[in-house]
Amino acid sequence: MSDRNAESDASTGHARVELTPAAAELLRRLRAAHGPLMFHQSGGCCDGSAPMCYPDGEFRTGGSDVLLERLAVDGVEEPVPFWMSVSQHEVWRHTRLIVDVVEGRGSGFSLEAPEGVRFLIRSRLI
Repeated sequence: MSDRNAESDASTGHARVELTPAAAELLRRLRAAHGPLMFHQSGGCCDGSAPMCYPDGEFRTGGSDVLLERLAVDGVEEPVPFWMSVSQHEVWRHTRLIVDVVEGRGSGFSLEAPEGVRFLIRSRLI
């Protein structure tokens, strides 16, 4: 799946990216404070390989990025797009990503940083 819109894995019918309840709750709070949101999966430059949360459109995506999923969050009108670089997607293409949240400070670039928590990726092979 190297096209730009690689949403849900058609071969399994499973979402490529999903949220834990804690991550969904944090996204609801962040949405209330910042408006529509987006994720871009960091490739290691800022905070290991953490999913970075931004106001939608603040992180510029282009031809070198792939849209993995539009995450539906109960109580949030717009789904939250989850992007990753094409090169990183090639490495992780057989992986289901699970966005979780844990205590601790992550990158200063991601919206959850002031909350004393950070988003974290857990994964499963598909």
